[in-house]
Amino acid sequence: MIGELLGIVVPVYACAALGYLWARSGRRYDTALMTDLVMMVGAPCLVFSGLTSLEIDLELLSRMALATACVLSALGLLGALVLRALGLPSTTYLSPFVFGNTGNMGLPLCLFAFGEPGLALGVGIFATVSLCHFTFGQWLWAGRASFASLLRIPLFWSATLGALVLALDVVLPLWLTRSVALLGDVAIPLMVLTLGVTLSRVRAGVLRRSLLLSVVRLGLAVACACGVAAMLDLEGVARGVLILQAAMPVAVINALMAERYGRQPDEVASLVVVSTLLSLLTTPVVLAALL
Repeated sequence: MIGELLGIVVPVYACAALGYLWARSGRRYDTALMTDLVMMVGAPCLVFSGLTSLEIDLELLSRMALATACVLSALGLLGALVLRALGLPSTTYLSPFVFGNTGNMGLPLCLFAFGEPGLALGVGIFATVSLCHFTFGQWLWAGRASFASLLRIPLFWSATLGALVLALDVVLPLWLTRSVALLGDVAIPLMVLTLGVTLSRVRAGVLRRSLLLSVVRLGLAVACACGVAAMLDLEGVARGVLILQAAMPVAVINALMAERYGRQPDEVASLVVVSTLLSLLTTPVVLAALL
């Protein structure tokens, strides 16, 4: 069991550590370019390839998207109550409380833990979380909703087209599937490397508060995922992927959004760092329970 857990966790953290050390050594890494490549090309291709090339049932994928939306909604409600009890502003902390790192960390862990079926379901969760983050999450940061911006997100179109191909059972030409798969394959290593680089550039702030929020968030997220999985009768790989993705630390993009909108970026960055470091201890525990 220990060897299996190490085989799942070590590659992800080793790749992130490489990105961290690369940045700390002073070597050049264009984070903006890599982020654009991932969000505009790699991630959309990964989502489309995952929906059309991997063995996945459309009905199960729909249930996973519904389950993800339920987990995010429950976590948002509980998070608002927690933040109100602690006297913390929701405009700063609610989005980090709700949206975890289902891409950079979640996808490779789903792949290593559950194989290609796990990756396909993890891609579905990642796409759902991303779409929610760029609509409702954007509203939390900016104070206004902009659903029109959804139409400008490549992930929206790749997820929509992938679902249509899956639903209509369209047979795509080999050159297209291989081209998209090749571009999608670069997304995961770039995500994890960029995660390490980004973490090297954020400064930890209020550590005690960040640790408290990280622990509370993790407990509530896993509890919500377990409850939703039971409610929707998710079992096996589907249940495992949902819980594993829910257990991911705070997404790094929250620190970038806090910086952009002036929402206490140092404290949000501290929450990202602390929750990611905490995941070094909690992720193997979650995986051991699931496997």
